[in-house]
Amino acid sequence: MAEDLAIAKGSKTAQYEALLPQIKALITGEPDLVANLANIAGALREQFNWFWVGFYLVKEDELVLGPFQGPVACTRIRKGKGVCGSSWAQAQTLIVPDVEKFPGHIACSSLSRSEIVVPIIRNGTVMGVLDVDSADLDTFDEVDRRFLEEVAGWIEF
Repeated sequence: MAEDLAIAKGSKTAQYEALLPQIKALITGEPDLVANLANIAGALREQFNWFWVGFYLVKEDELVLGPFQGPVACTRIRKGKGVCGSSWAQAQTLIVPDVEKFPGHIACSSLSRSEIVVPIIRNGTVMGVLDVDSADLDTFDEVDRRFLEEVAGWIEF
């Protein structure tokens, strides 16, 4: 089924409040994980025009690239490495205002300047992460954390 996304204007909160019901509608009733992750990444990137939005999924002892929107990305990330691997290891959302100042940052693209990574946790286990990069410094804040954690909570494995 083809969907049209209604792009909202206004504050960041207003944009999320308009977007999240649309994301929920896109994934409700669709059992395929890849399809849902792809639509979530596409909707977030289209609304906010971020540099990169995507998912890494835990497979054995590393994160493996999943559906994303943006330029090509790192394919595999070890636990505890970079922002994504650190979010996985700590099982918590990480907001990085300046990736150059993050110890051990993995530069999949030199154009990425700030980042938020949200772990997707089911039954106490991190199953993957939602990774969002911006070409601008200090893009992400507690508003992003709140809404992106809500979206991550909807993902069914």
